[in-house]
This record gives sequence, structure tokens and C-alpha cells, in this order.
Amino acid sequence: MDKITTLLFDFDGTLLDTNELIIQTFQTVLNAHYPGRFEREDILPFLGPTLRETFESIDPEKTEELMAEYRTWNLANHDSFVSEFDGVTETLRQLRNKGLKMAIVSTKRNEMVMRGLRLIEAEELFDTIVCLDDVQHAKPDPEPLLLAMERLNSSPNETMMVGDNSHDILGGKNAGVRTAGVAWSAKGEKFIRELKPDFVLQDISDLLSIVEGEEA
Repeated sequence: MDKITTLLFDFDGTLLDTNELIIQTFQTVLNAHYPGRFEREDILPFLGPTLRETFESIDPEKTEELMAEYRTWNLANHDSFVSEFDGVTETLRQLRNKGLKMAIVSTKRNEMVMRGLRLIEAEELFDTIVCLDDVQHAKPDPEPLLLAMERLNSSPNETMMVGDNSHDILGGKNAGVRTAGVAWSAKGEKFIRELKPDFVLQDISDLLSIVEGEEA
């Protein structure tokens, strides 16, 4: 099997701990429209899919209105809620120093990914960023992963997708790349393992041994 030269990262819930921000945003918006209908555990499935997919599944006629309210509250509260997961920026710097090609592949809009990257001072560590704005089809469709690999001049057999959700692991499988799930997923390590990724990371630094060809 070829050596891994390229890492594609999901952003929310993988590198940046936005879980509480996302949950609080959904709770605020949904409770205003549907009081008492959505508890915290009902919101966990909304982590991963695009906003449009989520709100269309709840109320197709209100999708645009709900998306606008979500983005307004999320933006206003973003910086006070989010932080990097332990060791993320340091590990990314080490991977960069090893010569790894790295990209973000996210179902968020570019402006919000860039805001998060600036917050953790990691915007210079990635060779390219593929967001919802850049593609017709979001993960788990392989389109965003294939676009990232095209920009990086990388092939699937040297690439790995790293993420916290089914969209990431299934997207990786659909694109023919290796996959790594993170044990710190908001949905739990058991959920990640059931997706059968090639690797399960207990810590972001596990990537350092994986790219050296060791099992993690």
C-alpha cells in the first residue's frame, strides 16, 4: 500500500471543537419555531449534514428562513464558543514539517471555515480548502474530496480522509481513499467504529505514526 502523502480533514468536530456552538445554535433557532420539540439528543444527528439537508428534513417551507436565522446566531456567537481540540495546531505543524499535503474538506461555507482557522492560527497550514461554496454535491458524495486531490495533484491511493462523522468516512470510501475516524466525535467512539474507518484516532497526534507507516 502506498505511503500517505496527503491528508484531507473535516473541520467542525474534527479539528475545531464547534460541537457546543452548533448544538446551541440549533436549540436557539428550533426552540423559537418548535418549542419543546427538539431536545439535545435530537440535535446530534444534525451534526455533519449540510444546513439545507437538515432544515429541509424538518420543514421544507421554512428552510431558507431557518438557515438565515441559524447563520446569524452562529456568526454572532462563534468566537466565544469554539476552540481547537487538544494538540491540533501543534500536530498540524508537525505534519506540515514532514512534507504532508493537507486540505480542509468541509460542508460549511468558506467564510466560516476561514474564521475558525484564523481563530486557531492555522490558516497557513493548508494547501487548499474545499467548502460547500466550491462544489455541487457535499460529502458523502466524493466530489469535494476529488476536487481537493485534483488541486493537490494527489491520487486516492496516497490520500486519507480524517473526520468525526459518517459523511467524512463514507465520503472517503466513495472517493477511494483511506479513512480515519476521530474517537472524540460528539456521537461517540462506538458510532465512529461502526463506520469501519481504516484507523480510529484517540488523539490527533496518532496521525504522526500513521503517516510513518505504523498502525495506530
